[in-house]
Amino acid sequence: MSSIVLFGPPGAGKGTQATAITNLTGLPQVSTGDMLRAALAAGTDLGLKAKAFMDAGQLVPDEVIIGLVKERVKEDDAVNGVLLDGFPRTIAQAEALANFEEIDMVISIEVPDEKIISRICGRYSCSGCGAVYHEIFNPTKVSETCDGCGSTDMKRRADDNENTVRSRLDAYHSQTSPLAKWYGKRGILYPVNGNQDISLVGAEILELINSR
Repeated sequence: MSSIVLFGPPGAGKGTQATAITNLTGLPQVSTGDMLRAALAAGTDLGLKAKAFMDAGQLVPDEVIIGLVKERVKEDDAVNGVLLDGFPRTIAQAEALANFEEIDMVISIEVPDEKIISRICGRYSCSGCGAVYHEIFNPTKVSETCDGCGSTDMKRRADDNENTVRSRLDAYHSQTSPLAKWYGKRGILYPVNGNQDISLVGAEILELINSR
């Protein structure tokens, strides 16, 4: 088995589908965020290099990120491949990845921007117990009152607003569009309709994986 790359805009349900893919295939989910945190905690050479850039308020350069991925895919649990989540983000990263890891499937969860905005901007949570709700998909039974603990102290994340979400989507599209074309030319890009019930999205992805 070779590795899988998973694309999806913020709010597309990528985390849920990543868990399902890992459960089906046994491939460990690998994200650059997790790798950075692990390298920092372990104090590895690459972790210390990354820390220097982060402490200076700079982006961690490709060579460090690629080095982390290269180390991760050599671990025992990655012998049959990995599920890459959030990497690669650029064609340069994809080209570097191709030099040491075989990718045979790139799954792209596609959701219209307006649907993403509705999903993200409708989220709110209970300050008391942390329960998460949504104005449309999962509202509280009694307005502004937590179903679990009864608290009326509801909060929204500061960045769950339309302007911020549109900026995040613009950044995602500008990064992913060229990369999707790059993988598409190689015949391994598989778009999935993410604008449907989450179970149907999962079923579509699992069908793709089982047919490869």
